[in-house]
Amino acid sequence: MAVWIQAQQLQGDALHQMQSLYGQHFPIEVRHYLAQWIEGQLWDSVELENPQDELKAKRLLDSLVQELQRKAEHQVGEDGFLLKIKLGHYASQLKSTYDRCPLELVRCIKHILHSEQRLVQEATNLCHPIGRLSQRHQQINQTFEELRVSTQETENELRKLQHNQEYFIIQYQENLRIQAQLSSLSAVPAEERTQRETSLQAKRATVEAWLTREANTLQKYRLDLAEKHQKTLGQLRKQQTLILDEELIQWKRRQQLAGNGGPTEGGLDVLQSWCEKLADLIWQNRQQIRRAEHLTQQLPLPGPMEELLTKLNSDITDIISALVTSTFIIEKQPPQVLKTQTKFAATVRLLVGGKLNVHMNPPQVKAVIVSEQQAKALLKNESTRNDSSGEILNNNCVMEYHRTTGTLSAHFRNMSLKRIKRSDRRGAESVTEEKFTVMFESQFSVGGNELVFHVKTLSLPVVVIVHGSQDNNATATVLWDNAFAEPGRVPFIVPDKVLWPQLCEALDMKYKAEMHSARGLCDDNLIFLAQKAFSSASINPEDYRNMTMSWAQFNRESLPGRNFTFWQWFDGVMELMKKHLKPHWNDGAILGFVNKQQAQDMLMSKPNGTFLLRFSDSEIGGITIAWVAENPNKAGERLVWNLMPYTTKDFSIRSLADRISDLNHLMFLYPDRPKDEVFSKYYTPPLCTYPPHPSP
Repeated sequence: MAVWIQAQQLQGDALHQMQSLYGQHFPIEVRHYLAQWIEGQLWDSVELENPQDELKAKRLLDSLVQELQRKAEHQVGEDGFLLKIKLGHYASQLKSTYDRCPLELVRCIKHILHSEQRLVQEATNLCHPIGRLSQRHQQINQTFEELRVSTQETENELRKLQHNQEYFIIQYQENLRIQAQLSSLSAVPAEERTQRETSLQAKRATVEAWLTREANTLQKYRLDLAEKHQKTLGQLRKQQTLILDEELIQWKRRQQLAGNGGPTEGGLDVLQSWCEKLADLIWQNRQQIRRAEHLTQQLPLPGPMEELLTKLNSDITDIISALVTSTFIIEKQPPQVLKTQTKFAATVRLLVGGKLNVHMNPPQVKAVIVSEQQAKALLKNESTRNDSSGEILNNNCVMEYHRTTGTLSAHFRNMSLKRIKRSDRRGAESVTEEKFTVMFESQFSVGGNELVFHVKTLSLPVVVIVHGSQDNNATATVLWDNAFAEPGRVPFIVPDKVLWPQLCEALDMKYKAEMHSARGLCDDNLIFLAQKAFSSASINPEDYRNMTMSWAQFNRESLPGRNFTFWQWFDGVMELMKKHLKPHWNDGAILGFVNKQQAQDMLMSKPNGTFLLRFSDSEIGGITIAWVAENPNKAGERLVWNLMPYTTKDFSIRSLADRISDLNHLMFLYPDRPKDEVFSKYYTPPLCTYPPHPSP
């Protein structure tokens, strides 16, 4: 079954190739429902060109048809009825198609299995996600197979119990009939009465003895079944914890890091398939427990069964409740820096929406913005009197079911935050440090209104701004939260200080994302940033490894001798690079993270006219050109000169490449590259000039 498990993880063209292997000649449903059996047969032992192996092939065909028929017979319930018909039809179809040419069936299945193995292997070699089908994923899939088997076993046990109980009731009625006959013997003549009474009493004794034995047997069956359900529920709970508390939480963590520029969180298809399998299995077990309850009510017997079943019913309802409430998630987060009066979007999804008939009565989802304090109260199940901290326009949306993908989701496309109500701030906290969250809430009915769940999910923290000038400080709050939030935290607590290497990792992730580049911050860049952050002269990275940086140092307190914070300086660099200098960074033309003294030391050993580009220490979002040249006032002396920093305003008028082209004394980009070799492809072409027309 391992190949089929991996084949289901294929994506894109590989998935289409896999699907094209199937059709009327061999339906994909047969491959799916008999995966374990198919992969367990010795197809390669049959030689297709040897007529003597036709008997082997015929046996394989007959076994395949029998397996399909057996699988069809075991289907129960409303969904099982249709599957039972379908599998029975496929059994007849395959028998009819290959009965006279069984070797063709073997040829077909061998081709399918070898093709699937090839596609899986190719995907592995390409480092496709399937290549990383981890041991954890294999464990989850194996547990699902075990749960499917145990659920089928309890279904069979339940049917057997029902059959035995029905026969018991018939015999019980027979005993009552004998009792009634005995009671009516008083009207019969004495001689006849004695003879019939003896016969009826013997018969009654036999039936009562059988009823006593069978009552004990039935009670044992019931207890055994309850024990098996208890074991299955324990396994379901463990599997659900693994999927919801580990795999889904990891996906949410990746989603949060993606907000800082980390790799995308990945699709939800595998998680949804697991959650849907959980939903199916939980619901089947719940229905079995309810049928067992009905049987117990129909025929009460002394013992603890009623309490046991009540406990099982309560446990399975808790499990399904946890599944439904935990799988209501935000697939596309609202922007984490949210400007009032500006349109924004978000998408919520229910991972079990295609199951449990939730989509038959599409739920409505409402979005409200709440404060950090309100979010804390919500997680403690404390009443917030339905307060919100602002007003969102277009904040209601009906969930739509997409049959092609099997997803149930609501797309909020045109939300807008009309107003925000801020709380009293603490100490030095500014408005750009105040965190809100968009809460999405809905109500789902499951199993035809049998169970109703009120669900809520909170977005990642949102910082609300009213002016673009607040954007950089709001982004700092979001970056710190996304990078250092711990799973399961109280909203929205983050550490006040972090190790410098941790912050370096977050800054590098953000920088690469803003540059759309694989070229991030190298060790020398990070040493430069550490020197700036800690006002240090050390060039040894080990000196910074155990140092911590507080939030106040990061974006509350100004750098020594400056009127801006560390983050404001770094963010200014990113903005300048992103808007005007990205290609030059990606070409390696900008060193950038070099201080004035370093630039002097580097350039003094180079020929005159050598220059480098470094970020300004004194101005946010500035870049300066440093170059080495003769001192015009003292023959034989060389100096390193620095231009006034260029900013976004300057580059909006004339590009960096053109400015370098204009400056004839700049000849070599450090260390020794002719400037035209590096920058000429970015020069603005001169205006074309045409010779004057000859006079007539």
